[in-house]
Amino acid sequence: MQIFTCPFCGPRPETEFHFGGDLGNARPEGFRAVSDDEWSRYLYHRRNEKGAVREVWMHMTCGELFAMERDSVTMEAAPGHALHGDAP
Repeated sequence: MQIFTCPFCGPRPETEFHFGGDLGNARPEGFRAVSDDEWSRYLYHRRNEKGAVREVWMHMTCGELFAMERDSVTMEAAPGHALHGDAP
């Protein structure tokens, strides 16, 4: 089992975390003005890069979202970083 490091709670087993997507995949603005193509790109098109990737994760125990860099080949994960403000 992998151990991910929550910036708020410290090292925890991977089963406590939920993947939130690629970091930087911003939701389109303007509900009615967004085309079907824009929604499709936002929801379904992923970079799927090989090597170092930056992702958003949620620690389900504390409910906090954070950014984490992970190697998509080796699955090695660096400690997470708070998305907003400073981690305790």
